[in-house]
Parts: sequence; structure tokens; C-alpha cells
Amino acid sequence: MLLKNYRNYSFLEASFNNGFNIIYGNNAQGKTNILEAIYLCTTGRSHRTNKDNELVKYGEDKYFVKVLFSKEERNDNSIEINYSKKEKKSILINEIAIKKIGNLMGQLNSVMFSPEDLQIIKEGPSERRRFIDIALSQLKPSYFYNLQQYLRILNQRNYLLKEIYLRKESITTLDVWNQSLAETGSKIIAERIKFIKCLYKIAEKYHKNITNEKEKLEIKYISSIRIDPGRDDIKNIFLKRLEEEKSKEIQKGTTLVGPQRDDLDILINGTSLKQYGSQGQQRTAILSLKLSELEIVKESSGEYPILLLDDVMSELDSKRREYLIENIKNIQTFITCTDKNEFIKGIDKETCFIKIENGKIVNNINENEG
Repeated sequence: MLLKNYRNYSFLEASFNNGFNIIYGNNAQGKTNILEAIYLCTTGRSHRTNKDNELVKYGEDKYFVKVLFSKEERNDNSIEINYSKKEKKSILINEIAIKKIGNLMGQLNSVMFSPEDLQIIKEGPSERRRFIDIALSQLKPSYFYNLQQYLRILNQRNYLLKEIYLRKESITTLDVWNQSLAETGSKIIAERIKFIKCLYKIAEKYHKNITNEKEKLEIKYISSIRIDPGRDDIKNIFLKRLEEEKSKEIQKGTTLVGPQRDDLDILINGTSLKQYGSQGQQRTAILSLKLSELEIVKESSGEYPILLLDDVMSELDSKRREYLIENIKNIQTFITCTDKNEFIKGIDKETCFIKIENGKIVNNINENEG
């Protein structure tokens, strides 16, 4: 990995193990920034901000990030991202510039697990949709393209709805936009339903193991167009719902149905986890989801993704911590923490320990911890 003027790093060059990489040090030294840079190269965006200028080191006007990685078919792959406050961000794969960020999806997969992931349960529907969209975009570039197209159609349709409210004659073009919205939106909903079905199947098993079968996890996709998954023609139901909501949408100037309004319901023993779940239950559910996401990527791509654990160990009790370690032993994993010894028990393979102080590596030791 190579970083230049990224966050608090003027320059960083680092190599990592194929196994566990423990990045440790005091708070606010730049540990998370390393994980963020890896995540940036896998998804094209930060997990903490949507603004690239916030990633530029203070006092500078551009940043550079590069990662080298191997895949089964090729050992010398590279992804590099250049950003300047004066120019457009550029992404290069194996030194060839890509025109669309969608071309980055699936090149190098990663799964991020951080304390903020509890927001998937605690916060509003947008957090849960974001979780699904990021996972699916890496698995299926076509999903990412459909999502981008849908958002463009949605913005145009919302603009038209506002126009219709002011000038009724504009309604003549609404049917065209309805067709486009339903065509693309139905593909997104279908992929989400398929993904959640697979996620639920795997997560349920993980959750049973963690809780000694005392709790039953359920995950349900809640669609704003009220479909019966597997039975209904999603596009036709979508069009029907748009017609039903037409007057209300014109009045409000916005689209009221579609994947941008959908949600997940995560339940424990039939009870909604968001409303009634304890913090321990919420953490167990998220842990189950993240472990399941790893398995889905493996099934889809043939390789496990990189796992990024940002200060997660301190959020988990010893039982959940040991369960996590046991289930990721064959996965390249990056772990940030303040104390490298707090969870070493259970790691029985070569581990890379990297200490960070004020945006610099102060030691890099390969140890074999039993």
C-alpha cells in the first residue's frame, strides 16, 4: 500500500500479511485511515464521508492511494486513486484509467465491520439500504449500474412531479418516466430480495451457534410496493402502485414508492430488534450479518473478501470475539485496536503487528502468537 497526503499521512508505504494484520496505537493516530484507504480502493468511496476533499491532508490540495493485490488469475494487480481539489478524481486498474466507477466494483472485494455498523439496526431505513447496496454493488457491477440509472430517473421524475403541480399539462410525459422507473426499480428490488434470502439463510445458522440456539434470527425485506416475493410480477405491481399514489406524489412533489423507500426488518424470536433488542442482541445480529456477507462473497467470486475490522473487538464481549476470530482464520483481515494484546488469544497463525503513531509506522513486526 502507498499513501500520499491522505488524511494525516504525508507518506506511507506498507506491506501486509495474507492473514491477520493488527494495526494498533493510541486513539487519533491514523489507524482507521489505513482501513479507510483499503475500503476506498474496493468501493471507490470512503465509509466515513462522501466528500473526497475531506480525505486530503490538511494544507495539501490532493491525495494519492495505491494498493497492490493478487487474485487467482493474476498476482500483480493494482488499484490507484488520484484526487485533486482542482481536478476530477481518477481511478486506475492495473495502470489503466477507468471511465466509470462501476468498473471498479468486484475488482477487489472487502467487508467493513465497525462500531458504526450498529446503525444498520438502530438508525433509519437509509442505513439498511446502504448496507444492501454496497454489498450487492461489489457482488454484481450490473446492480451498481442499475442503481445509478434508477437514481437519475428518480431525480428526473421528482422534478417532473413538481412541474406537474405548477403546470398540469406536464402530466402527459409522466407515463414514460413511470415505465423507466418501474423497469429499472424492479430489477433492483428483485436483486435485493434474492440477496436478503441468501443472507438470512446463512446468518440464521451463525446466530444459532452464537446464542446456543436460544434465539431465532429473521430478516425480512419490506417493500413499499407491497409485493409477494417470488409470486408477483414486480414491474407490474410497481406501475400499479405508482398509479395509485399519483395524486399524492404530485401534491408532495416526490416519488413515494420504489426501492428508495424500502427497508429491512431484523427480528429476534419474532420481535423487531430495532425497537426492543438489547445492545448485546444487536451486536450478535450484526456479527451474524457480517460473517454471512463474507460467505456470500466467497460463493459468488470464489475468493473471500478482505475483512476490515475497525475497533470492533472492544465492542464485543470475549465470547463473541472468540467466535469471530474462529470464523475468519482463512481470511486476510485488518484489525485496528489500541491494545494489541486484548484479543490475541485464539490467533494461532502468523500475524503482522503494525504500530501507528501520528501518521507513521513506528514498528512492523511479524510474530507468531499462539
